[in-house]
Amino acid sequence: MLHTFLLILAVLALLSIIFEEVTHINKAKTTLFLGCISWIALFMAAGDSGHQQLMQQRLSENLLEIATLWLFLMSTMTFVAYLNAKGMIQIIVSKLFPHQLSVRVLMILVALFSLCLSAICDNVTATLVSLGLLTTFQLDSHLKRRMAVLIIFAVNSGGVSLITGDVTTLMIFLDGHVHMADLLLLILPASLAVILLAILFSFNAKGTVTAQAVPQDYETVDLLIALIFISTIMLTMALNILFGIPPVLTFLTGLSVMFLVGKTVHTDKEEIRILEYIRQVEYDTLLFFLGILLLVGMLKEIGVLDELAQVYAAHNPDIANFVTGMASALLDNVPLTAALLKADPQLQLSGWLGLTYAVGVGGSLLVIGSAAGIIAMSKVKELTFVAYLKYVPALLLSYCCGYGLTLMLGHYLNP
Repeated sequence: MLHTFLLILAVLALLSIIFEEVTHINKAKTTLFLGCISWIALFMAAGDSGHQQLMQQRLSENLLEIATLWLFLMSTMTFVAYLNAKGMIQIIVSKLFPHQLSVRVLMILVALFSLCLSAICDNVTATLVSLGLLTTFQLDSHLKRRMAVLIIFAVNSGGVSLITGDVTTLMIFLDGHVHMADLLLLILPASLAVILLAILFSFNAKGTVTAQAVPQDYETVDLLIALIFISTIMLTMALNILFGIPPVLTFLTGLSVMFLVGKTVHTDKEEIRILEYIRQVEYDTLLFFLGILLLVGMLKEIGVLDELAQVYAAHNPDIANFVTGMASALLDNVPLTAALLKADPQLQLSGWLGLTYAVGVGGSLLVIGSAAGIIAMSKVKELTFVAYLKYVPALLLSYCCGYGLTLMLGHYLNP
């Protein structure tokens, strides 16, 4: 009875996201409410004090994961918000991209830019920077929405080939199932799938776009903070690989350096204005993440993810991996991957590569299936759950091609 009630809450949360345009109720508020109610129900059903204490421990673990993500998001968003407010992102893009180019060329360049960026830094940062890139060009709402979808797919695809780009890739690597050289092979299918999607999206896209004129009036401190941001990204990867230092700790350190540097040249009034900008723009995103992760933690608590792992083990690995990737569009891919690794399936190299690609890219099939999608939905007002559905056929075709190429490479290396 309890499990049925909790599953109903999860479905209601999904429906509240789908029909946000109809109800006009912010999805962050509904998911947070239902996520909190689900955990209250778990506590009320716990019974004796021993079970309540166990539930408290499980909630603390879940909140710790959420808090870590929140702090990491806050750090990256603060950097990006500052640089965007100062026009630094537009200036960088103006150096990399031509002033005027065709829509088709723009799509391919943006896709490759997002793909490469997400391979060397986390998906959150890659998404925010790539979306900031769109503000440089004069795009209509339809084209802007299509570009945002392309960025989501490219960002999720870029992370699968390096342990620095995606948490699930790192989890599978640390479990000893793939080597670094094996993962690098995923660059090929991931890149081809992204280019295919860019080509599909560009069929009806005609004309040229022009980058907005960017005033070159930045200050030295803005360049310094941009350098701190890039250095923080590089140090995050290096320190995590060499010493196992959590990325959130390195990014918070970089953020503190940013504030210390900014304090020496900015007035208190300007600092307050920047912080207000961050709070107004990003708070809904953080609340949405909180609600979603509370619901996912609840599903993990009642054993839904473990049941999925058992179903996975009972089927052909190639098919199971493909379906698992699609399931990650509804369920967070990190606990889903953790549950599968715990089940310890006996897979060949092609199976592990297929799983790595599937759980990394499959979340792109729905806008709520990945951190990149959730952030894009909160940043691009034209992008809603329903609007995203029209792009699912093209996304699914690209996902299938990338997954198929991954299996071919895996079977070729380990016949």
